[in-house]
Amino acid sequence: MDAARRRLAEERRLALDRLASLTGDHEAVVAASRDTNADDEHDPEGHTIAFERSQIGALIAHVRRHLDELDAATGRVDAGTYGRCEGCGRPIGDARLEALPATRTCITCASRRR
Repeated sequence: MDAARRRLAEERRLALDRLASLTGDHEAVVAASRDTNADDEHDPEGHTIAFERSQIGALIAHVRRHLDELDAATGRVDAGTYGRCEGCGRPIGDARLEALPATRTCITCASRRR
């Protein structure tokens, strides 16, 4: 379980780095909107500032949810249930845990949910 804990900690560090970067991007877009013409809806240069803020906000929310999932996975490590499928109770494959370290289900149960 030490390997799982290390993997989750590394994944959390990367997510926090991504969150910091996105937060900086969001602040830059907001600051830029203060310094420009308020009518960006007709800007021939591309996306509107509102669109950019919305996109970055959605990415920030996604990273925060991922951090919550990583914290929950760390809790499962502490409880001794990490790597067990919450659907069927069988072990989650190593390849799946490597690709998705915070996953709660095996590939079979994940496929049934769709």
